[in-house]
Amino acid sequence: MRYLVQKFGGTSLIDEARRGKVASIVLGAKHKGFLPVVVVSAIGRAGDPYATDTLLTYAGENQKELLPREADLLMSCGEIISGVVMSATLQKAGCPAALLTGTQAGIITNSSHNNARILKIDPKQIIRHSREGKVVIVAGFQGVTEAGEVTTLGRGGSDTTAAALGVALGAVRVDIYTDVDGIMTADPRIVTDARPLESVTYNEICQLAREGAKVIHPRAVEIAMQKGIPLRIKCTFSEAPGTLVTSQDEINKGAIDITRDRTITGITHIPDITRIKINTEKTANKPDFQGRIFKALALAGISVDFINVHPEAVFFTVKNTDAKIAVKILENMEIKPEVLPDCAKVAAVGAGMTGVPGVMAKIVDALAEEKIQILQSADSYTTIWVLVKKEDMEKSIRALHRQFGANQ
Repeated sequence: MRYLVQKFGGTSLIDEARRGKVASIVLGAKHKGFLPVVVVSAIGRAGDPYATDTLLTYAGENQKELLPREADLLMSCGEIISGVVMSATLQKAGCPAALLTGTQAGIITNSSHNNARILKIDPKQIIRHSREGKVVIVAGFQGVTEAGEVTTLGRGGSDTTAAALGVALGAVRVDIYTDVDGIMTADPRIVTDARPLESVTYNEICQLAREGAKVIHPRAVEIAMQKGIPLRIKCTFSEAPGTLVTSQDEINKGAIDITRDRTITGITHIPDITRIKINTEKTANKPDFQGRIFKALALAGISVDFINVHPEAVFFTVKNTDAKIAVKILENMEIKPEVLPDCAKVAAVGAGMTGVPGVMAKIVDALAEEKIQILQSADSYTTIWVLVKKEDMEKSIRALHRQFGANQ
């Protein structure tokens, strides 16, 4: 059985015309001999009647009294609504369809309400309906615990649902349909000549997603990578081929040697972060001092990023929204941090940079030419990060895109 998982985001389902386009895509896959399994997100975005954020506002502006368990029950409604409507659209087109909630689809999660992890999937209901000739629609973003409690999977949860179903069913591919033509070399709102990538590796798209690209959730990529299920990011409203996400070996089989043709795959960014510097010269005889800093922040639920540890100082970043409480925690520890708000993290990502000399030099040259100060930097095999002032963020992205454009 050749399963093809097709996930459609909320903007693809927002009105009858768009749902008709989705139906034609699903029917097209069926006519090609696939067994489509359709995963749907809630209809629309914040402000639209059935979007997840809109549903949450019904519980009160701040949702202070809404417990995580009840929030999951409320948030799971959006995908069920869109699934029912999409099922009716397919039925109207003459295609038998069956909607399954996350529970009915056999998606078992842990008990972390609002951000649950999928533990296993029992796809027997999906397989039964498929064998009966129906297109199966699964409500994304949701699952159920072993004890029968409804859970949701956090932001990007419908992507995660699609990838996990692809693995459970041994699907030929998972197609993620959205409102862009694929994974872009940079944010097209900032870089006017940004273009969609033909193919990227699993590792590259995980890095791009973690560093600010919002086309797909990194957890979904990690799940697909475990079993080598290819992903394709496509636009619902365009005939563009989209971006194939697969292993480097599979990309090379297609005569595309990314290590030879492309040093940098894409430039991405995370704005609105604060850099914190702590002088540690006077604590050299206290080896546990740095550990106590990070433990205190972790206990407060503050995520720390871009960490540079030196004998004389510790640097790290937090979200702007977390900065005040982070500083208060440090001051309670009798630490006087140096705080630089309104920074941005800009990342150059590419599997082709591994072992290639001079990549960092090119980054420094490109930013120096624009008189942009690098506040911090770090690197891995596939990513180089620089921290800049937020006012320099867009200029930095454009400068790096120009510098490495010939390699893309």
